[in-house]
Amino acid sequence: MTKTKIIKYSFIALLLMPEVSFAQLSQSTLKEKIKYIIDTAGGKIGVGVQGVDFKAGFVINGERGYPMMSVFKFPLALAILHLVDEGKLNLDQKISIPKEKLDTTYAWNPMVKDFPNQDIYLSLSELLSYAVTKSDNNACDFLYGVAGGTAAVNTYLHNLGVKDISIVYTEGEMAKAWPLQYKNWCKPAAMVQLLQLLYHQKLLSRQSNDFLIRIMTEIPGWSKRITALLPPNTELIHKTGSSGINEQGILAATNDVGIVTLPNGKHLVIVVFASDYKGPRERGEHIIAIISKQIWDYYTKE
Repeated sequence: MTKTKIIKYSFIALLLMPEVSFAQLSQSTLKEKIKYIIDTAGGKIGVGVQGVDFKAGFVINGERGYPMMSVFKFPLALAILHLVDEGKLNLDQKISIPKEKLDTTYAWNPMVKDFPNQDIYLSLSELLSYAVTKSDNNACDFLYGVAGGTAAVNTYLHNLGVKDISIVYTEGEMAKAWPLQYKNWCKPAAMVQLLQLLYHQKLLSRQSNDFLIRIMTEIPGWSKRITALLPPNTELIHKTGSSGINEQGILAATNDVGIVTLPNGKHLVIVVFASDYKGPRERGEHIIAIISKQIWDYYTKE
């Protein structure tokens, strides 16, 4: 049996674990089911759940800070759009990035692929879309420079009252040394808090807030994690993050954080950080999907 099939069948087994009827399923039972998935999957996994416009929620394994990877492009966008709202930047302003400043060694580099071997001249809004929607690393690192550096973004977040988050290194710096990925960390509750602030428009102007929600909604379907096992066309505002794999076959992180719209029109934050697990990456994606499915089933029960 191939490694892929072993992984596939192991997660089918998780999905077939003994079910409890919706009438009997309390939140404590839901948490136990998620803990069972976590214990079976291995690695370090943190989960945050919170009703945005209704009272509900919990955190599992929330004492640890998990490596964010590209999830940190979401708070970067908040910081950039804050500068737009202050009048220091403009979404329509054109920005030039000389080709010699573009790192072509990134494994994920859609902007360079779209503009090969040339200077890049785009609006700030287009760069944000590349950084958030397409998770482009060059766009991300350039925008960290525009924002004043990682320390400036980190300070901005802490001044908002979101304390359990740390942004220290850019994508380029993380790529140079495996341990640096772990310096950009977040606890599940802090990411829940940040997503709630986004939904309730507590941080940005209406125009900036709507723009960010739009580019977080347009993330391509191939990145589905939270909604992979949910009904087709489930609305999701989110940001994913993924690490590479080391020589021992371990991934530092596969993440998805976002807000789903439930069938009754209410909204629910789901944060799943999957860290330090044995690869391949698809395994972490399945973990996120299965946990999210359990959460969805609980909050959509009749």
